[in-house]
Amino acid sequence: MTREEIRLQESEERRVHWKRWGPYLSERAWGTVREDYSRTGDAWGYFPHDHARSRAYRWSEDGLAGICDRQQRICFAIALWNGRDPILKERLFGLGGNEGRHGEDVKEYYFYLDSTPTHSYMKYLYKYPQEEFPYLRLLEGDRQRSRMEPEYELLDTGVFEQSRYFDVLVEYAKAEPEDILIRVTVTNRAVEGATLDLLPTIWFRNTWAWGIDVRRPRLWADHNLHSAERICIRHFDMPERWLLCEDTPELLFTENESNLQRLYGITNHTRYVKDGINDYVVGGAKGTVNPELWGSKASARYRFSIGGGDSVTVKLRLTPEGTVESPFGAAFEKVFGMRAQEADEFYQEVAPRGLSEDAR
Repeated sequence: MTREEIRLQESEERRVHWKRWGPYLSERAWGTVREDYSRTGDAWGYFPHDHARSRAYRWSEDGLAGICDRQQRICFAIALWNGRDPILKERLFGLGGNEGRHGEDVKEYYFYLDSTPTHSYMKYLYKYPQEEFPYLRLLEGDRQRSRMEPEYELLDTGVFEQSRYFDVLVEYAKAEPEDILIRVTVTNRAVEGATLDLLPTIWFRNTWAWGIDVRRPRLWADHNLHSAERICIRHFDMPERWLLCEDTPELLFTENESNLQRLYGITNHTRYVKDGINDYVVGGAKGTVNPELWGSKASARYRFSIGGGDSVTVKLRLTPEGTVESPFGAAFEKVFGMRAQEADEFYQEVAPRGLSEDAR
């Protein structure tokens, strides 16, 4: 048996819970029927993309290249900002079912490159334009076409001309079922240099605002490691764990609470709301993140100036071990190498023998 087959057996027999964490986080959950509380049943119109950054979901969170536990209590994903977009890139954009000429349609480029059944290794690629993301042009361009014409796609807008985009490669490797190593590599595909804010983000699905269970989980900053920042994660239904962040990024905290002022023009229930990090990074707003460094949503903000053709890498670790000696040292890279090799061995074993190398 390959190592992955052994993990599958351990999981099937419930001896080791390798599948407790996985890619269970949608990349776009706004506009789904589960979040529709309208009188008309118009899910897309009731909860549009423009509300997604400001409105706390009840049933299903979303994020780019994200993971969560299988009950979606704790969520992790990345957010990006190229310095030009009007909002953080936190989720995939698409046209709703009532907007696209061919129905619901995602207008982004993203690729699942590798994954084992136990999610012990996962690799994902997202292509992020360096120009302002053309939200309105995508909507208007599709409206101008008939159902007999091809859809108006992101490539048609010209934002990828002269390779002015970032390749954002996100990898996960499990050292243990609850010890998840994260590596994000960003490559500037353009000739000229470009700036990027990379914000790995951790948050709790809002389970306390609906009157069923008012207990609140909490995140807070803990600066005890010399080579990394540390976010403590305490959920009443789960063991305590930490998000270890390489180097010393700026830690930003807010609450995963709806911004009622922006959505409905009424007073917010809490000072810090879901889109507070967005407003702080994109708009430079003061007072939208908690200076006391605690909340139910947190980002580690890395700011890069990346030369043409160059790459930068950020390492993180979601772990139940509060203190890990050299959390991003040689052992970190060794686990990634092992898990990637084990993925290749597993698929070499299960793929049909007659496939060409390209098809395999």
